[in-house]
Amino acid sequence: MTVERVNPPELSPPAGFSHAVVATGSRVVFLAGQTALDTDGKVVGETLPEQFERALANLLAALGAAGGTAADLARVTVYVTDVAAYRACASELGRLWRESAGRDYPAMAVIGIVRLWDEAALVELDGFAVLGD
Repeated sequence: MTVERVNPPELSPPAGFSHAVVATGSRVVFLAGQTALDTDGKVVGETLPEQFERALANLLAALGAAGGTAADLARVTVYVTDVAAYRACASELGRLWRESAGRDYPAMAVIGIVRLWDEAALVELDGFAVLGD
């Protein structure tokens, strides 16, 4: 699989995402939304960073089970119940991302929502990855 991250100079410099990702491979993995659920189906973590870290770990676990790694991520969408809190924690969330997924960012979007399926959930991540043979 090859991934090319495209960040044209006529757009604002990306911070924690890529403007476009060109991925070439033979398998596409669609990843369901992941929140901070533990193996018992309970939301863990009181703060947005705690829940983000667990949701990202869950997303990467699902991707790993399908044979992929964080480097294969082409697109991730972040759904958050409080965009202001997300912005306030952005540097910490970026650090957590880099520690778990590295510095090769997928195309990303952050979307503010009223609530998630589990009322205690503050954040959910979904996306897709492109894997080689």
